Parts: sequence; structure tokens; C-alpha cells
Amino acid sequence: MTLPKARHTWMRSLLLASVAALALSACASNRGSMPSPDYSGVSAGQGLQTVAELGARYKANPKDKVTLIHFAAALRAAGQSGQAVAVLEVGISYYPKDVDIAVAYAKALTADGRFEQSLSVLDNVIRPDVPDWNALLVKGATLDQMGRNDEARQIYAQALTIAPGEASVEANIGLSYAMTNELVAAEQHLRRAVQMRGATSQIRQNLALIVGLQGRFDECRAIYAAELPPEQVENNMAYVKALLTQQNRWDVIAKG
Repeated sequence: MTLPKARHTWMRSLLLASVAALALSACASNRGSMPSPDYSGVSAGQGLQTVAELGARYKANPKDKVTLIHFAAALRAAGQSGQAVAVLEVGISYYPKDVDIAVAYAKALTADGRFEQSLSVLDNVIRPDVPDWNALLVKGATLDQMGRNDEARQIYAQALTIAPGEASVEANIGLSYAMTNELVAAEQHLRRAVQMRGATSQIRQNLALIVGLQGRFDECRAIYAAELPPEQVENNMAYVKALLTQQNRWDVIAKG
């Protein structure tokens, strides 16, 4: 099912955060790259505690590469993307040629909405001969958030050749299609993603969302129920149905 063009804007707004979260929390498995930390799934309270702990470590030793990257990731997850950018600008001054720091910096820039700057950073570190797939993933997500979806999918395809079977790449392709309201294609890619290594609860919940937006509520509820406590499942189901009602899409579902 493809939704009417006039309704593209609301779906794009809904999925921007999901695309960013998936790409920006992806773990790099390239030889020589350090894993990218992911704090997106922690509770608000735990997230604040993590930020405080990592902030103390960063203050004690702001030149430690691992601490720099982890502190910035925790800040991004806590919604402090501007501070994450500032931390990594310091990091870049210490490690001007380090790919891990550069990719982390690009993630922070993308999370902060500074898309052109992020692309510039990524293009400086993506080597044509041995491109880092995590950097490609961030570039694809950045292009998606700029509305350049076809370009993003070309980048994701390149990432898949380097890292076949990586759930985050396949999931981002799915969300890219969702952003252009191609829900059947989005579901196909997300279903592949949930079967791959590195599949997260967030990816499975995004699959539930896409299923629900096609009106298959029992299936949507079952996917959510495998991931979330009952109260949150009901909240999510109410949210999906409210979106459909708000956009007057029940007629589209009935015809789909």
C-alpha cells in the first residue's frame, strides 16, 4: 500500500527520529573500528545516571578516546545533542585523523540537525577503497532526514555489500521506504532486519508500527507485546490508532 502524496509529511515527521536512532546507535564491525555505544534503550533515570558517570570520567580525562565517544553517545540518547557536538569538537582537536571520533562527531551533528556539516565530516573519512559501513549508515540516515531518500538507499546498498546481514542497515532501508509511505516495502525490509544479527527491540517495535499503520492491529499488538509491558503496549496501540484517526486514513486501509 502506498499512501496519497499529500500525506507524506506526517509520516516523515513520525519516522525521522526512528531513522536517526537506528543509524546513530549502530555498532561498527569494520576491522579496526571500535564498537559504537548505544544508550538509546535505557530508561530516563538510568540515562541521566550514565551521563553523570561518564561526565565525571570525561572531566577527569577529556583526552580518553573511549570516554569521549561514550559520553557523547550518552548525551545524544539523553537529548543533549548540542553538548555531544561540543564534546566531540574537543575530541576532534585531540584526534584529527581518527575515524571513530569523526563518525561519532558526524552522528552528533546529525542528531543536532546539522546535516550538511555531518555529510562534510563523513565524506572526509569515507575511503572509496575501504569504506567504513558504520559511516555509510550514518550518511544514509542523514540523507534520509534531508529528504534525499533515493541517495540514502544507494548508500545503504553499499553498506550492505560491506556488512551483509547487519540488522541496522536493513532496518534503515525499511524506515527509508516508510518515510516515502511505501509501507509494503518498509515492512519487507524490517522483517528481514528482525531476523538478522544485531536486531534490537527498537527495530522490532518499528516493525510493529509499520504493521499497525497498515491496519493489522492484532499482529501489531502481538509484536509490541513481545517487547513491552502490557500498559505500554496499550499506549502504543492507542497511539497508532490515533495517528490513523488524525490523518483520516481508515478509508485508505479499507481499500488497501
